[in-house]
Amino acid sequence: MWLTDELVTIFGIDEKLNGASAQRIYDQISEKLATPEFRPRALYERFNVEVLCTTDAATDPLTYHEQIRASGWRGDIRPTFRPDNVLNLDAANWRANIDALSQVSGIQVRDYRTYIAALEQRRAFFKQLGATATDHAVLTLYTNELSQADADVIFQRALNGDATAGDAVQFSGHMLMEMARMSVEDGLVMQVHPGSFRNHNASVYQKFGADKGADIPVTIEYTRNLRPLLNKYGNDPHLTLILFTLDETTYARELAPLAGHYPAVKLGPPWWFYDSLNGMRRFFDTVMETAGIYNTVGFNDDTRAFASIPVRHDVWRRAGANWLAGLTVRHLIDEEDAAVMARALAYDLAKQSYRFSPHESK
Repeated sequence: MWLTDELVTIFGIDEKLNGASAQRIYDQISEKLATPEFRPRALYERFNVEVLCTTDAATDPLTYHEQIRASGWRGDIRPTFRPDNVLNLDAANWRANIDALSQVSGIQVRDYRTYIAALEQRRAFFKQLGATATDHAVLTLYTNELSQADADVIFQRALNGDATAGDAVQFSGHMLMEMARMSVEDGLVMQVHPGSFRNHNASVYQKFGADKGADIPVTIEYTRNLRPLLNKYGNDPHLTLILFTLDETTYARELAPLAGHYPAVKLGPPWWFYDSLNGMRRFFDTVMETAGIYNTVGFNDDTRAFASIPVRHDVWRRAGANWLAGLTVRHLIDEEDAAVMARALAYDLAKQSYRFSPHESK
């Protein structure tokens, strides 16, 4: 659906895509992408994008963000704080990433205390450049608060290259608690998306490297694993915790009740494998009755294909309008409320949930 809509509405290509036409269509796309009308800033304005956020490592100096802001262009491009490479002890090159964190923060990370200070400094810098959110990927969702002393013991083992797999689990769970604590203090919206077994196909990984496909969903348990975090911060009005999932079986059983109860919890839209017409239909049917529309964040996409932005959002708008129309014709809601809900799902909820407001300098 995306590809057909993108070819027709973005590139003006209505020829059916198949083996015989593929090279011809590829050449037409390449030709169009070389024109000024298809430069990124031109597309940003053509698509009527209000805010576009990148996802950036905690160690990223955000040089390009500073250059964009200094260029005088009016587009609203913001960073998002993604600290996985320094939070997860089993991340590739973790020790080198800690050295990079020391360098970019100006705080020499030598123990757990200075590590936390460096992370807080980076979050503050991201906020200066317009960031409103953090983003966290974990294979299994687990939260548990350690004492500062115990956290430092694990951190010192990691610095020395002696951390165990158990250390990594305990430290990751503790750092999710710390990220929630920091979000309460600095106001950054916290996003967590667990459940992707990455690089599942060993031969593809060995030939092409990480993140080239073969990422498969795994079962995730939210109710027990999030309880320590939610008991401490879930009722705090200063926290917004947006949960995504690749495990559809949790929609009605866990996620919708958690979002319906805890003020801090909101549900992200169907993601990755379920960012589709059928996936959206299932999401509406299994989540909304218990969680309610206003405990979701409407729709945001995480595309790596810039030209897919308008068509992905259009699929969501149409799916949402169709679902609301079904409620209307069955007299479960009236047309007036349906119109308000449709706008909320398409626009208002995302803007409110992610706390978007214009840059002070714009």
